[in-house]
Amino acid sequence: MAGMATVLVVDDELRITRLVRDYLHQAGFGVVEASDGPGALRAAREHALDLVVLDLGLPGLDGLDVTRRLRAQSNVPIIIVTARTEESDRIVGLELGADDYVTKPFSPRELVARIRAVLRRVGMQADDGEVLHVGPVTIDQPKMRMTVDGDEVDLTPTEFQIVAMLAGQPGRVFTRAQLLDAVHGVAFETYERAIDAHVKNIRRKMEPDPGRPRFVQTVHGVGYRFSDA
Repeated sequence: MAGMATVLVVDDELRITRLVRDYLHQAGFGVVEASDGPGALRAAREHALDLVVLDLGLPGLDGLDVTRRLRAQSNVPIIIVTARTEESDRIVGLELGADDYVTKPFSPRELVARIRAVLRRVGMQADDGEVLHVGPVTIDQPKMRMTVDGDEVDLTPTEFQIVAMLAGQPGRVFTRAQLLDAVHGVAFETYERAIDAHVKNIRRKMEPDPGRPRFVQTVHGVGYRFSDA
């Protein structure tokens, strides 16, 4: 998949865009470039994209706004890039539906590894022939499709893999670290609060009452489990 994948790189610093573009070309990716928010949205409409690398610190329409608008129309995987040290920016980006993040300054090799990991997440579901049924929840892994009581729930690739892992063993408690290992698939600094942000999104989408989750349950001090009741 990686050999044919097209990545949109959005950054207002031309030097960074060129550096990332060169590394992605060497890794076998096609690259589309944009330098601001409106350009990113335009590129997303005009190209068949497999992934977006999106700087949060864009002029005018910032990266969080772009993430919000992209998510309103597409589940294309998004990796956000930020020079900001505030944890809240990363959390907000993930809660808006981004799949991963890197902070500046970053290693282009690490970025390529993260891109491959996110794309592998998508490909892994397509290769897995299993359809899971847990109570009213059906998870069709080859089609990356989940329904609750017959109603389709629109999940990003990362959210889908977290639910599939939990639902694959109902009742089993998974730590945040285990869930991170499963969705990232490569070794780098883990950021466990990212899992909490993804779970918040999942609950908002699939739970009748997100404040009192029926399916994805918190095990305080440990992690999460999928209800086996």
